Formats: sequence, C-alpha cells, structure tokens
Amino acid sequence: MNEKTHFGFKEVDVNKKAEHVGDVFHSVAEEYDLMNDAMSFGMHRLWKKMLIELSELSEGSMALDIASGTADIPRLINKKFKSVSMHVTDINASMLALGKERAINENFFHNCNFALASGESLPYQDQTFDLVTVGFGLRNFTDKEKGLKEMKRVLKPDGVLLILEFSKPTNSFFSKVYDWYSFNIIPKLGSFLANDSKSYQYLAESIRMHPDQETLKNMVLDAGFDDCKFYNLVNGVVAIHQAK
Repeated sequence: MNEKTHFGFKEVDVNKKAEHVGDVFHSVAEEYDLMNDAMSFGMHRLWKKMLIELSELSEGSMALDIASGTADIPRLINKKFKSVSMHVTDINASMLALGKERAINENFFHNCNFALASGESLPYQDQTFDLVTVGFGLRNFTDKEKGLKEMKRVLKPDGVLLILEFSKPTNSFFSKVYDWYSFNIIPKLGSFLANDSKSYQYLAESIRMHPDQETLKNMVLDAGFDDCKFYNLVNGVVAIHQAK
C-alpha cells in the first residue's frame, strides 16, 4: 500500500506530493512576487531583512538558499555582503528561471550559482556552507525531517541555519481573524491577481498543516543541531528559526 502524506488538507501518495507542489508553483510563478506583496501587505520584505540580520555572515562566506523562488533572499544578502558566494536552488524550474532572471536584471548574478535541486537531496559536499536559508519553502517538503538533516549535513560545524516560515499565531482571537483572512481573502486575491484561486487555497491549507514553532524547533534539534531558537513575528503568523 502506498504511503500517504498531506497536500494541503488532502491526502496524496508520498511519491506524488512533489509533483502536486510543482504544479502549484509552475502555475503561480509569474505572479509570485505580486501575490506575496498582496497577501502579506508587503511585510514579507521586512521579514526577509530580519532573516539576514540573524545570518551571522561575513564577507567571503558561502551561503545556500533552498527553495529560493525569485531569489529574494540572495538579493538581500548581496546588498549587505558583496563578496558572499551564493548558491541558489529550487526544485521548480519555473521559479528558478525567475530567480536567475532577477539576478541578471538586478546585477547580483555574478555572485550566484544556480541549481535545480531538491532540499531533501542537496548536490553539495558535507560541511560546505556558512549559512543555509529556506524562506517559505519548508512546508512544501515531502519529508521535512530528511530536508533538515540535509541542511545540517552541508553546513560547516559553526554554520547557521535560518528557516523563515508561516507558523501558529499565539493569540486565539488573532488566530480566528487570521483563519478568516487565509480562507476567504487569499484565494480571492489569487483569483483576482493570478487567475488561480486553487493554488492559493493550497498555500493557505499548507500553512495550517505545517508544524507549530515548538514542534519545528524539536524537529531541527532531532536533525542533529545543538541549539535552536525561534522568533515570532506578527503574533506568530510567521516565525524565524535559527539553529547551529
């Protein structure tokens, strides 16, 4: 019998999830940045800047961004650290192409290496990177535990992992408002701005199926990290986990 996992609120075969997620991101790729701005009221830009502040990078470091999408995080790293070598990866060819296009257009391509790669099977040697980041991508992994172990494997012993992801609001009233917004407004925004309500319905559902802050912290520690702390943003709607 085929092993099952969740794709939003649906159950699908484990070996089919990556394909389903791929279809979503092929569908939303062209409007991805516009929708991020609309859904978060532009706040995702601030959250990513906060991520870089926690990176402990220095000039000459090596950084890996997983599920990089349109290369927002590598762009911000390049703004702050001109000589950091960045490896930009995504499992989705449509998203990776947009990231590459942005790097060329915004003049940070020279610092980047691009690879079509899964975060669950990284094509890098052990202990390569000073920093590994994943922004709003971990919840789409089929096997999060495997992905976290891969991140640990490719980090140097003193390297830093940063995960920026939607999480669980800490206030029950706020949580109700957030649920209403997620399931009533986000799919409508998807329909209006990207002509695709189904993909954004999935994205809202995938957020609800993602582990909460403490659960994810324990998963990170189970993957071999010695220390993990998290920072709640917007009442826990988003959290940054920092691990070493």
